Amino acid sequence: MFGRVGFAHLRSGDFRLRVLILGATGLIGSTIAARLHRDGMEIAGVARSMHRSARALPVDRWIRLDLREATDPSVWLPHLAGVDAVVNAAGVLQDNARDSTRAVHDRAPAALWKACEQAGVRRIVQISALGIDGGATDFSSSKRAGDAALARSALDWVILRPSVVIGRPAYGGSALMRGLAGLPLLPRMPQAGFLDVVTLDDVVETVSRMLRPDAPSRVTLDLAGPERLRFEDVVQSFRRWLGRPSARLVTVPDAVMALAWRVGDLLAWLGWCSPIRTTARREILRGSTGDPAEWTRLTGIRPGTLGDWMAANPATVQERWFSALYLLKPLMLGVFALFWLLTGIVSLGPGFEAGEKMMRAAGAGPLSAAGVIAGAVADIGIGVAILFRRTARLALVAAFLLSLLYLIAGSLLAPELWRDPLGPLMKIWPILVLNLACLAVLEER
Repeated sequence: MFGRVGFAHLRSGDFRLRVLILGATGLIGSTIAARLHRDGMEIAGVARSMHRSARALPVDRWIRLDLREATDPSVWLPHLAGVDAVVNAAGVLQDNARDSTRAVHDRAPAALWKACEQAGVRRIVQISALGIDGGATDFSSSKRAGDAALARSALDWVILRPSVVIGRPAYGGSALMRGLAGLPLLPRMPQAGFLDVVTLDDVVETVSRMLRPDAPSRVTLDLAGPERLRFEDVVQSFRRWLGRPSARLVTVPDAVMALAWRVGDLLAWLGWCSPIRTTARREILRGSTGDPAEWTRLTGIRPGTLGDWMAANPATVQERWFSALYLLKPLMLGVFALFWLLTGIVSLGPGFEAGEKMMRAAGAGPLSAAGVIAGAVADIGIGVAILFRRTARLALVAAFLLSLLYLIAGSLLAPELWRDPLGPLMKIWPILVLNLACLAVLEER
């Protein structure tokens, strides 16, 4: 349980805060939690689910809370007891079945600001986004609304607006850049805006300094890097970092790109956090640039370049694996789901008689037809379940076990299939390996 320490009475260089972090399992939030823990602070993390990454973070107390359901101050008040400061690093790119930009960026934070006023929690560090004043997406407008609600409050707030954030961990846009760096050809986006990429280390250092008793308050700072880069320049930099030669730029037809963005939207509604979505397209076209002068003046931080960060953080073989597998992952899962779906559909359709004949030859007798139907329904169910993020792991485990069952049953009831030139039983082995590979890359953060 957190004790109460008044922020105003803490002395610079000798203080220990109790900090509540929203989005504590995200790219920025998790790194902030690790840094503040290293600074000797006590951390309460807010997250929607307690997956494996949450258990690995140095957080003293976890609060499981869906921000879509935290839009009233009464929800927040019990969690603010003993808290000295709040860092809001929660964010979502686009609305889908599980995410609401308005709830996460505006309504839930606005309720939290009111609760902080009632509970006497004064210090707030808000992680916003660079360039949202000119953005027309729900992401930008909801971020603006959340910032405005904080600015209207009586709290001691700091709003930090970082550009695209690059660090050792990768998620969202930074993961997409790594994935594109693994392709032999680089899709060109000729209308993309410029990026002033900022390093995660500089963002986290800023948050740490803004929690000091002598830190400025009621200011909004652009966290922009010192270089103005094109999107493809950043990806090419990642290629060099990974030890790969520069990729040839290709212009992809607009119809193909439009289809890719829409497929990304569909994947998001199925629960997958794809960075390739229509909101990402509009934000990439807008760009993310700003002026870091005030940031440097108030904090003394001189943002590092992307090249400096890469030189200080050499790529490892794990990074090269991630780059190569990132865009293969949706292809692997999609092909595997399609394999199970089509297997079931063929079994119920043109392959029904052949399946029934095989079941009779194996001694199933009058249950042959029912056996074919049951197997087909199971196959289709597994294929559909793989498509949904929430059920994908369970479906992949079921697929692995069912494949083993088919292998064992086929070996016992129809051993002659091992001599079949098409290898129906032999092909189960690569299917099992693909199954394990899908399970291995399933986690998203």
